[in-house]
Amino acid sequence: MKDLYARLCRFEPADWERALEAIAPHILHIDRNATRIWFAFWPLDLSLALASSDDPQALSRKLGLMGRWRLSEQIDESHRFLYAHRYWPQVKNAIASDREWPTELPAIVEAVADAAARITRTDREMLLGMAAVGLMTLRQTGVEVFASAPGTVHLSPAAIRLSPHQVLRRRAKRDRQALFGFVRGPARRWRVTFDESEPHATFPVIQGQEIATAAQTDKRDYRSRDPRCTPGEGPIPVECRAASCGTCWVGVLAGAERLSPVVDRDERTRMKVFGYSVADEPTPLIRLACQARAQGSVSIVIPPWNGMFGGKLGAVRTESEATAVGPPGPPVRE
Repeated sequence: MKDLYARLCRFEPADWERALEAIAPHILHIDRNATRIWFAFWPLDLSLALASSDDPQALSRKLGLMGRWRLSEQIDESHRFLYAHRYWPQVKNAIASDREWPTELPAIVEAVADAAARITRTDREMLLGMAAVGLMTLRQTGVEVFASAPGTVHLSPAAIRLSPHQVLRRRAKRDRQALFGFVRGPARRWRVTFDESEPHATFPVIQGQEIATAAQTDKRDYRSRDPRCTPGEGPIPVECRAASCGTCWVGVLAGAERLSPVVDRDERTRMKVFGYSVADEPTPLIRLACQARAQGSVSIVIPPWNGMFGGKLGAVRTESEATAVGPPGPPVRE
């Protein structure tokens, strides 16, 4: 694995972006969006800046990081929203195996997926996204930390038994149920799912209502598991409700087209300030829940951290490059 890690360190963030773009059309549909969301949640640029800092804690405060932003502490669970997460032990073992690795990054991803597919007896397309996520996890956490993770699947037995077809059918069924079961004149009500592996991880949203506002109807205790959450205001951490703090960013697994378009001068501009990855399309997969208005049922993922590092990361990266010796990242200990 040391050889593989050293090889991965040669690739710049742009190389990873191109590799992800190359394999994306071949990832099974159920995980295509999820893979893109995971890479948006765990940007290599931010990891490199923190790894090369003499004082990562001070830098994290400077970048406004809040919550569980250390990938090293959640190697086995950061990707639980991918369907292929159930095959994580096999993918992790494939990454840790000794073999002759290809030179190009997309080929390395394919080699890991192929190796895991032989063990799980599933298709390579099912595992491509999980393989890419696993390799980036190794790149950001280093050999020793990656190897020490037990490779646990963080899903209930009921969730593991679901087939891809069943998951996709559930996503579609929610819209049909909302359309025929909750239509009450202009005040149509839809459903927001924020954890597909938990049957009760949902809350209602009124047509045209912001996702963050709708989440306030969920009065269950979420602060005990995420200190960023305000008591009595639902599972989505929110501070300002005006696109000023970036706390409420979410990934949209399904239904991005059923959310209001991004307003450039507000949401898109602020997303760049925060440092979050945001595509140019009108309804990208990364949104601010206080700005995205529902026009149908959606399934979202709530990241375990947030920050405001977009305007600061470039200066930090330039300073680090001027003083760094060798590729930044977790060291490989002999």
